[in-house]
Amino acid sequence: MKVLQISSNVALSLDEIDIQAIRAQGAGGQNVNKVSSAIHLRFDIGASSLPMFYKERLLKLKDSRISSDGVLVIKAQRFRSQEKNRDDALDRLRAIITSAAATQKARRPTKPSRNSQKKRMDSKTRRGQIKNLRGKVRD
Repeated sequence: MKVLQISSNVALSLDEIDIQAIRAQGAGGQNVNKVSSAIHLRFDIGASSLPMFYKERLLKLKDSRISSDGVLVIKAQRFRSQEKNRDDALDRLRAIITSAAATQKARRPTKPSRNSQKKRMDSKTRRGQIKNLRGKVRD
């Protein structure tokens, strides 16, 4: 049984991923009209064997590739060969799942240092003096 390795302890069976070969769009001459080299990958997030943590994070994503039913659709047609497009689609699926699992570091707000505040005020004062000198000369 073939699997798609997501992380060191999470793997997906390829049976859970629906992969169909379709005809690619765009220029390509006669070959594009007769060869189904593009790949249409469909992955049902809710019915998958992913841990609940991954499922919840994926369904919360604001991604246009995820339908309201919770099905992730990827169309791969970057390459001319079907095998390369299939690998590309699986790599993109893996990247989406791993990016959903990554947590962002919490931002701690910082205050400007006293020295940086002093420098800012001094530069503003200097700039104001320069502008003041541009005025009309008074007797």
